[in-house]
Amino acid sequence: MQDIVKLIAGFRQFQKNYFRGDSELFSQLKVGQQPKTLVIGCSDSRVDPSLLTGADPGDLFIIRNVANLVPPYEPDAGYHGVSAALEYAVCQLQVEHIIVLGHSQCGGIAGLMSSDCDCQVGEFIGKWVSLAEPAKLRVQEELAGKSEQLQTRACEQAAIMLSLDNLLSFPWLQQRVEAQALSLHGWYFDIQRGELLRYSPEAEGYVTLVPGTNP
Repeated sequence: MQDIVKLIAGFRQFQKNYFRGDSELFSQLKVGQQPKTLVIGCSDSRVDPSLLTGADPGDLFIIRNVANLVPPYEPDAGYHGVSAALEYAVCQLQVEHIIVLGHSQCGGIAGLMSSDCDCQVGEFIGKWVSLAEPAKLRVQEELAGKSEQLQTRACEQAAIMLSLDNLLSFPWLQQRVEAQALSLHGWYFDIQRGELLRYSPEAEGYVTLVPGTNP
């Protein structure tokens, strides 16, 4: 109950900041949203995209799921929550940037790496994280004999790149990228170091975007 009380108090503070007195921001947001950036992030409670980036309400359109994965384009009769949100952000809101935001200590990737990927973890989780199986196989081949910790970190980062590739399988998204109306970004938040990395195609790997504060 104490947790809920804290959340209600937090809403009151939010209300005070944005709805009492003159709030130019929410006077605009009441009419509609016009975010320029879509963030595809992990459901992990430690990795809140708005908190990490200091974004205001209305700045980010956010999709969150286990291990920040993007499935490939599959226009079938299935239920595609990520694809539906992606379509809305790209085709309706016409965002200009998409950031796939991964992070260290990702439970979904750790589960994938620790299984032989029959992917029987729970009813839904194993099947979902199996989307990153190509990243796992690549890491196991390239880092054979290396520590489990190193392989898991590499898979967290490789899964971001896989999601970036899967984004380009959506034809209407690829068209906007080719028209230079949309840019794709791969970011990796190192929780231990308080550091933000980005994937650099030129470097063929991750480079520091914001240095960490911890040694």
